[in-house]
Amino acid sequence: MSNKPVIVVSNCLGFCNCRYDGQVINDKFVKALESYVDYIKVCPEVDIGLGIPRDSVKLVKVDGKAELYQPGQDRYVTKEMDEYSEKILSSLDHADGFILKGRSPSCGIKDVKYYQSMVKGASSEKGIGRFAEKVFEKFPFSAIEEEGRLTNLALREHFLTKLYTNMRFREIKDGKLKDLVDFHTRHKYILMSYNQKELKSMGKIVANHQNKKYEDLYGEYKEHLGSAMEQAPKFTNQLNTLMHIMGYFSDYLSKDEKEYLLKSLDKYRKRRSHLSVPVGILRGYAIKYKQEYILGQYIWEPFPEDMLDISDTGK
Repeated sequence: MSNKPVIVVSNCLGFCNCRYDGQVINDKFVKALESYVDYIKVCPEVDIGLGIPRDSVKLVKVDGKAELYQPGQDRYVTKEMDEYSEKILSSLDHADGFILKGRSPSCGIKDVKYYQSMVKGASSEKGIGRFAEKVFEKFPFSAIEEEGRLTNLALREHFLTKLYTNMRFREIKDGKLKDLVDFHTRHKYILMSYNQKELKSMGKIVANHQNKKYEDLYGEYKEHLGSAMEQAPKFTNQLNTLMHIMGYFSDYLSKDEKEYLLKSLDKYRKRRSHLSVPVGILRGYAIKYKQEYILGQYIWEPFPEDMLDISDTGK
């Protein structure tokens, strides 16, 4: 890789004893990424002056609006959090991804408790943390996750694929049309595995029949790229993509080779093997039969191979 992705990370995830109780959470994945990415560390609650340790804060509905409230101090800190979020996020030139502390009233991206009132024992519903909400508003196309969800294999690989795709796309922001064409060409099969409809839309943008300026094309493409990679790819789409790749050299394969390849695809379909198994077989045939166009695709290694970890909590 010619560059490193930029990730905004919650400081409590292995870097600082800054949780409300003065603790730190040593996260295996965050640690494993450290030498591959550039981290920007934040702790919104500490950064707005709540201190370490501190009385915990929670999200409470007041007059129909969500407020960030610190019961132990009987004070609202919503304004301070919103002003901080605006300042820190606006100061970022770019952010390819975010790894935030799960279930935190400031950083959690889902399953954060919203209490219906300040009365002790009040019922709650699930929502998003106050800082995290601003992250999604400012960086809707970034790879955004919380550490607990990244123990799930599919979510983790989606996060990494999106993270490195975002980085590569950022690198051509000040480029030329040929750079966008090359990006689209080399990411074709990644994008096909995510969303074929958006892939076609991006193909039309790259064709540039209306002779638009590069900056306008880049902006349009970015919108569709974000939409295409919003959700992790369905394994049926991935299988269809691999079958499409197989078509480039299927005529060269013997009956036994073809049967073995199809069996490996079926094992993946039945969730009895990892995607890297059929991908590795296909890449071997692409090398053997000198399929240069196919070999130039990022689908073979959407993120550094050393980061591949097939462990899965199933959560």
